[in-house]
Amino acid sequence: MSNINPDPFTTRPEIEGTFGVVTSTHWIATAIGMATLEKGGNAFDAGVATAFTLQVVEPHLNGPGGDVPIIVHDTKRGRTEVICGQGPAPSGATIAHYRSEGLEMVPGTGLLAACVPGTFESWMLLLRDYGTLRLRDVLEPAIAYARDGYPLVERAAATIATVEQLFRKHWSTSAAVYLPNNEVPKPGTLFTNKTLSETYARILKEAESAGSDRVAQIERARKAWSHGFVAEAIDKFCRTQEIMDVSGSPHRGVLRADDMARWQPSVEAPLTYDYGRYTVCKPGVWSQGPVMLQQLALLKGFELDGLDPAGPEFIHLQVECAKLAFADREKFYGDPHFSEIPIATLLSDAYNDARRKLISDRASLDFVPGSVEGFGSIVKLRRQEGQREAVGAMGAGEPTVGRFGEVSGDTVHFDIIDQAGNMISATPSGGWLQSSPVIPELGFCLGSRAQMFWLEENHPAALAPGKRPRTTLSPTMALRDGEPYLAWGSPGGDQQDQWNTQFFLRHVHAKLNLQEAIDAPAWHSEHFPISFWPRTARPGVLVVENRVPKATVDTLKSRGHIVETGPDWSEGRLTAASKVGRRRRAAANPRGMQGYAAGR
Repeated sequence: MSNINPDPFTTRPEIEGTFGVVTSTHWIATAIGMATLEKGGNAFDAGVATAFTLQVVEPHLNGPGGDVPIIVHDTKRGRTEVICGQGPAPSGATIAHYRSEGLEMVPGTGLLAACVPGTFESWMLLLRDYGTLRLRDVLEPAIAYARDGYPLVERAAATIATVEQLFRKHWSTSAAVYLPNNEVPKPGTLFTNKTLSETYARILKEAESAGSDRVAQIERARKAWSHGFVAEAIDKFCRTQEIMDVSGSPHRGVLRADDMARWQPSVEAPLTYDYGRYTVCKPGVWSQGPVMLQQLALLKGFELDGLDPAGPEFIHLQVECAKLAFADREKFYGDPHFSEIPIATLLSDAYNDARRKLISDRASLDFVPGSVEGFGSIVKLRRQEGQREAVGAMGAGEPTVGRFGEVSGDTVHFDIIDQAGNMISATPSGGWLQSSPVIPELGFCLGSRAQMFWLEENHPAALAPGKRPRTTLSPTMALRDGEPYLAWGSPGGDQQDQWNTQFFLRHVHAKLNLQEAIDAPAWHSEHFPISFWPRTARPGVLVVENRVPKATVDTLKSRGHIVETGPDWSEGRLTAASKVGRRRRAAANPRGMQGYAAGR
């Protein structure tokens, strides 16, 4: 009789407990989130503490100048909500201005790519309206790590090495922070950003000058950020500095203090789609989130139960549905405050029944958006033949930095569930160290999300002042049988809602637990235009991990897919957390030496 554990191999156990779980893309952030729960905070307090820590320890993946969509389920409110932390284009960001600068596209780096930073205000809203702790409780760990140091991960060091010459030649303020002792820091270096630490310490000091009231402190912190010294420093830098960007020419920014003072994050209902027992919740059409819902609407017409989740039929169906959903993203999505988006039609049975008929046993090599009378725009497909330049880890969403610092898909993610059943899923991003020069008075740089706008007046995602760019950021939450059940997500730009969908299908149809569903071999399509500069597509290209069985790859090739094989653990950086009754579970990604889960 064998005593060997019969469970399938996973890279780590699925975490399980009854008190709470935290899972993020960095072990220090996960530890801070768990410590926040253990000192009496709820999931939302822990989320804020985790987020501020991630800004410090993963500066190549997110920063204070970035943006964030957040999905929360608050047991007191009894509902799931989305906090839109996607800052809009500045008032000076007009198509005419960018054209006058000789540009056909918004640059992928530099000051012209900056939107209003959305993260700080969003975390303050979350802490004020959903949390219970004081600002000091959630901000102090990040201040300490920025001041005293943290071990620099290999990918951060590699990113700095890639942009070293850019920093030396053009972005000297970044060199001052990220080339300590005039050298690229080695992996494991105890790295500090004392100016960032001082910025947050000053905000905390100003906040506490408001007195002992928790809400008054948060409001004073918001004032310091959007109406005070932070906004003033950003305004001055954008007005006075001509910064080299990916276009090959220097430009001044158009972001102003007034833009920051006018903007606040908003709270809205999620977009949802019912898929069997599950109701899947995503941010709205100002994000790419609905492409996951569209994939499910198409996949609903196929029998996936019993299919091998690493087999050719499973992969083929998911990829072909993704091609159609992402084509619709390109044609229809944009800020619904500026354009009416036919999302009800795009998620309807009738529309997807018709679209599903385009799927055959052969891989589509065509780019085929749908048609909704009176909506959408003509999509001009920019084709990229052969390998994409400077795409790290075969497009897996890690730092991908070119000659002037162009990037694709650098992001973090976390999911948290507390003992009371409060849930949060968030995907902070932007403000990467390689996106824009450090503002010397603040210790951080601006984001580059405006690169997702088009400089074409009639496109739903056309650049306009006050408009939100169609972000790739896409956290997910799902109810099961009407009860909040699962929170998950992944960094990875355009790949996010391919990997998010694959994880969900593996969990639902193949009955894999959270860790098994994360560890399973993964893939992504590059059939449609990427959201980042230079906005090209590679029709028919399917990138798979080397762990996908050879027989599967051969069958996919025979069906017409142009299959490229990446390293064994190169696709996706998912985290996930679930709750059933008193049980809390979490899992995290092993890829790229990142992804950590903790719980008790």
